[in-house]
Amino acid sequence: MGELAAYLAAPDPDVRLVICCRTAERGKVPAALDKLVRPVGVITQAAVARKDLESWVMDRARTLGVDLAGPAARTLVETLGEEPGQLASALEQLAGAFAGQKITPQVVAQQFRGLGEQKVWDLCDRAFGQDLPGAIRSLRSIEAGGDDALKTLGGISSRLRDMIRVRALPDRMAPAEVAKAAGLRFDWQARRYQQQARNFSMGRLLELHARVTEADRALKSGATGDVIMPLLVTAIATSAA
Repeated sequence: MGELAAYLAAPDPDVRLVICCRTAERGKVPAALDKLVRPVGVITQAAVARKDLESWVMDRARTLGVDLAGPAARTLVETLGEEPGQLASALEQLAGAFAGQKITPQVVAQQFRGLGEQKVWDLCDRAFGQDLPGAIRSLRSIEAGGDDALKTLGGISSRLRDMIRVRALPDRMAPAEVAKAAGLRFDWQARRYQQQARNFSMGRLLELHARVTEADRALKSGATGDVIMPLLVTAIATSAA
């Protein structure tokens, strides 16, 4: 906040600074940020209403060059929920996996085989992306849905193994080559995992692999997921470098 205040005292006239602040559904911008920004800028609170969500998804799809049918947009919202960020990530995934193809409800169902799998995918994205609050929210959502902790751990373990394989490859390797070398299905996975892998050294990833092994042993020995899993997710989301 101190650095932001110093910049706003004498901003570059040729630069537009955009600050995004995520709030609760009916929350407001934090008072300290509002006080700092409002005298020199404009604060706009944006949200996508449920009735406009499918249209928003289709507009976003067009921006990404995805040929998304109206029923497919509805299926996507019904499958993944109403979180715009998660829907946008799903559209990026579809753009990479089905480039040049028309996206139908059947394609959406094929790509996202159940909400449980999608939630674990989202959890991994947030945890390995160093988004601790978002990762914990995803974990709580999975727990509330009654998903088995061992199943969730299996998804994390699978992502971690992919990350280790990607981290072992040269940083400047093309995504298509990374996907082939690491055994990934799509180029978009390679791009995303390359970005996330840069948050970790190989040594740190191997340490996390040991933590996953310990968590697996603990769960199978009778420990409860509501204790083991938050500790593991926190370790991943705060283990950069």
